[in-house]
Amino acid sequence: MATSKSPKLVKVRTADELGRALGLSASDTAEMEFRSNLTVSLVKIIQSGRFTHADIAKLAGTSRTRVTAIANGNTLGVSTDVLIRVLAATGHRAELRVKKSAA
Repeated sequence: MATSKSPKLVKVRTADELGRALGLSASDTAEMEFRSNLTVSLVKIIQSGRFTHADIAKLAGTSRTRVTAIANGNTLGVSTDVLIRVLAATGHRAELRVKKSAA
């Protein structure tokens, strides 16, 4: 009888470490980190209850279902430009800071 090996657990502390563990390129890692940070902020803003999902959707030009998915942290299939439009619809703006990467 064949035995299956359990996957090796890898602990990471930073987005760079996660990107390396997943075998991502530096650019894919940077995109993942940016979208993750944006999503975390959006989840907090949307869940604050100041706006209904329907109101945000109307202002952002997207569907209420998509806003609900973002509020739940599910941004698979949601473009970065839609995330930024949803952010703007809530009366917020992203601030860009560019810095040299450590690697």
